[in-house]
Amino acid sequence: MNLQPVILCGGAGTRLWPLSREQYPKQLLALAGDDTLLQATARRVDKSLAAAGRKVLAPIVVANEDYRFITAEQLRQAGVVPAAIVLEPVGRNTAPALALAALVALQAGDDPVLVVMPADHIISGVEAFRAVVTHGASIAETGKVVTFGIRPTHPETGYGYIRAGKAPPGRMAAGK
Repeated sequence: MNLQPVILCGGAGTRLWPLSREQYPKQLLALAGDDTLLQATARRVDKSLAAAGRKVLAPIVVANEDYRFITAEQLRQAGVVPAAIVLEPVGRNTAPALALAALVALQAGDDPVLVVMPADHIISGVEAFRAVVTHGASIAETGKVVTFGIRPTHPETGYGYIRAGKAPPGRMAAGK
């Protein structure tokens, strides 16, 4: 089964003001190195994820229409050719953006495992990230939904909260 990276490049840039602002949100800034957060995200999922007969497809990028030119230019500078840049006229949060990306992924006639990544995360352990995604993809291929993130300590309406059930067999431990 193929892996389809989906990069969610939305957000209005209000949380890191004044550095990040509506005209230049944080995913388009270089906050942790030479690459912008978008560029680092796009480079993070590369051919090294291809294992066990999986092919890593070109990413689908979902972005706000206002950022179409800078998004395309930053991807070009990073040497990443997206499968598609899906433009939202108005941001409607994660679920609608993900639904659009899933529809685009299905247009190719395949039913790939979607590897969904917000473009505003900083991940320093790239090899660990790739190992976890590879492991998670094998679980997702069985029809399960796999999530990655920081283990929550309390419900937070600003970020959502998932009450996890029993861990599947072979689950990787947090932080490994």
